[in-house]
Amino acid sequence: MMKFVKLEVENNIGIVTIDRPPVNAIDAQTYDEVQRTFESINDRDDIRVVIFRTAGKKAFIAGNDLNEFVTMTPDNAGERMEKVRESFWSVYDCRVPVIGVVQGAAPGTGLAYAAVCDILIASENAKFSLPEINVGVMGGARHLSRLVPQMVVRYMHYTGNAMTAREMQQYGAILKVVQQEELMETAMEVAGEIASKSPIAIKMAKKSLNTIEFMNLKEGYEFEQGLSGELSAYEDSKEAVNAFFEKREPVFKGK
Repeated sequence: MMKFVKLEVENNIGIVTIDRPPVNAIDAQTYDEVQRTFESINDRDDIRVVIFRTAGKKAFIAGNDLNEFVTMTPDNAGERMEKVRESFWSVYDCRVPVIGVVQGAAPGTGLAYAAVCDILIASENAKFSLPEINVGVMGGARHLSRLVPQMVVRYMHYTGNAMTAREMQQYGAILKVVQQEELMETAMEVAGEIASKSPIAIKMAKKSLNTIEFMNLKEGYEFEQGLSGELSAYEDSKEAVNAFFEKREPVFKGK
């Protein structure tokens, strides 16, 4: 049973929603529920892409629940931080692409969850920040490094200052910035594009992108070539080529 996280499926699109009023601050239970939800998606064939969103309008995820920092000590910090990491990695390692839908504030943990998504769509009022330096903790800079250049990471980490969605978009962090009421419609359009592709190919593409992200050029391309050979064994691969030559829409069977 989940208290704060819900999974729905619509047209092969999984919609994961965090709803922890008033501002979706994440506690230990919510970290665990996010992890279990995304790990469960890996065992399903009916989900080809995921939209990761939160309820409410004020905040995407307003960071870690600060009440948990009050009771943190050097003795219990290791175990707690491991649970946090594993929750983030469950999103990053999800076997299908994850589209993050961000509205309002996304500080700390909110920024980290956004950064482990594959694609981001944000509202005009979205703001991203690393306020850890202001509350006596560290973390999040490595996540931010996936979104903006190093000098910007350092500025945001040293100051705790926020950047708007438009400012983040200029660095390539966000695919689209839209009005808040257009967020889900836009996300569903992007998700629909992805869901129309071969589910076999999409899962391989996700595996490939996660693997080559920190490889050098030669190693990364060699890995991709290997997956091309692996993909050629599937019917979907031949269907994609045949449909191209026959000038028709492909019909993928996921095998």
